[in-house]
Amino acid sequence: MAEESVFTDLPMKRPREDEENGASAATEAMETETNSNDYISPVIPGWFSEISPMWPGEAHSLKVEKILFQGKSDYQNVMVFQSSTYGKVLVLDGVIQLTERDECAYQEMITHLPLCSIANPKKVLVIGGGDGGVLREVARHTSVEQIDICEIDKMVVDVSKKFFPDVSVGYEDPRVTLHIGDGVAFLKAVPGGTYDAVIVDSSDPIGPAQELFEKPFFESIAKALRPGGVVSTQAESIWLHMNIIEDIVTNCRQIFKGSVNYAWTTVPTYPSGMIGFMLCSTEGPTVDFKHPVNPIDSNDSQSKSKPLKFYNSELHTAAFCLPSFAKKVIDSKAQS
Repeated sequence: MAEESVFTDLPMKRPREDEENGASAATEAMETETNSNDYISPVIPGWFSEISPMWPGEAHSLKVEKILFQGKSDYQNVMVFQSSTYGKVLVLDGVIQLTERDECAYQEMITHLPLCSIANPKKVLVIGGGDGGVLREVARHTSVEQIDICEIDKMVVDVSKKFFPDVSVGYEDPRVTLHIGDGVAFLKAVPGGTYDAVIVDSSDPIGPAQELFEKPFFESIAKALRPGGVVSTQAESIWLHMNIIEDIVTNCRQIFKGSVNYAWTTVPTYPSGMIGFMLCSTEGPTVDFKHPVNPIDSNDSQSKSKPLKFYNSELHTAAFCLPSFAKKVIDSKAQS
């Protein structure tokens, strides 16, 4: 089992508000303020609706068969419900984190895009990702000797272990050490050149998580990486957040002197149906993210998880192909 240490400081997750009464609140009027939203739809009783100022004017809804868990941690509201089409769903403060059906598209891509782009990664740090899905994917790489994860909310870890065993299986790997605490503060304390790869499974840039999209945080990542080390971080949707993506690319270009790239994947239950990643490397051995050098074969893996469902080498390369409107903006920022 993973070792656990406690590292306390500022919250890692941004605050989002969830209503506590679940489906019983289906007929209540939805309040307009973001700190008191009802996320079980008042329009269609028994449906969960994801509503946020990050994607104004739209909402994705899932039919709720049964609410399995509701709780409030020191940082956020946590809910798990059984949906009629996507299996069990994990929700933090009203925002879907994963569903059993499509979590593979996110977890596999945010992990294997960086780790398959460098030879023999040995030390990996995960910031966030308390559900354990990224750990599960990192564990597929037999060259990895050390996996550290820093997650702010222990309730997320415990709930994931109970309701999502196929996702949280990564915690069972003996190479994993869990640190409960703030990822920003944890990174600041990391000695320079420690990790081959850092994977940031972050929430959206509202509130405390804003730090995870700004230059000081990226500078801490660059410092923690060895020469030619890589980072993969959640980088929002080209359909909703091009202004945020522009800023991320600009900051990363100034800090990471190796390679800076934007890739994306499809996740049906995420806003706009897709999510992007920033893939960057520090100065040192050249990293070509678009052409993986460390292919992964799940059949040869030592991981206890099931075979890969989404990632493959062809999809790896294709993930960096952008639609023209996004390519024009991102390329201009990356080359400036």
